Amino acid sequence: MRAVVLIPARYASSRYPGKPLIPLLGKPMVLWVAELSAKAVGKENVYIATDDTRIESVVKDAGFQALMTSTSCLTGTDRLAEAALQLNADIFINVQGDEPIVDPDDIRKAIAIKKQDMSNIVNGYCWISEHECPESVNIPKVITTEDNILVYMSRKTLPGFKESKYAPTRFKKQVCIYAFTAEELLAFKAFGRKSELEYSEDIEILRFFELGRKIQMYETQSGSLAVDVPADVAPVEAALKRLHVG
Repeated sequence: MRAVVLIPARYASSRYPGKPLIPLLGKPMVLWVAELSAKAVGKENVYIATDDTRIESVVKDAGFQALMTSTSCLTGTDRLAEAALQLNADIFINVQGDEPIVDPDDIRKAIAIKKQDMSNIVNGYCWISEHECPESVNIPKVITTEDNILVYMSRKTLPGFKESKYAPTRFKKQVCIYAFTAEELLAFKAFGRKSELEYSEDIEILRFFELGRKIQMYETQSGSLAVDVPADVAPVEAALKRLHVG
């Protein structure tokens, strides 16, 4: 089976325009993600899916492959569906372009789990650290069954509790590594719109609930940090220094 990594990279981010190209320790963020993905699957199996020629130019100059998509994609997963039509592969790994400290082992783990049951969509999670605020709307909280099947994902602090003595002591958060088949991506795009839950939460994986798809969550390495807003840059750069410089 051939597994490829697709990195969706949109320039016109509503919360942080130009986000894929922001420099982290002097290197565009999308290249941090591409280089780490290449450690997992090989550089020849890494593609950046974008609708912007500025991003295309940067990734090609760095020796990576770009797949051009339309400007009308509703979400990154819709963009991946367009890109998947241009490739011959069995497993498509979505690694978000704003996860510059993604662990290559976690990418390999997603592939292995997908191979075990190709009918399940695969998505990562880790535990929210003591340095993060579970109440932040920028952190999607993950609710699963005890065997890690996704029940729901929300920007609200979940699970809830009736009395303080029942309050959870820790929370799961989404890590944006996913494993799909081409059929799953095309079914997602064919839905044709954001689902009501997806629209309210602004969490695209929720659309798969409307398609009756099972989502297997798996635990990744701790310490995942994404760049959602400009304030996230400093802590991510500090993490990169610890991992790659210090």
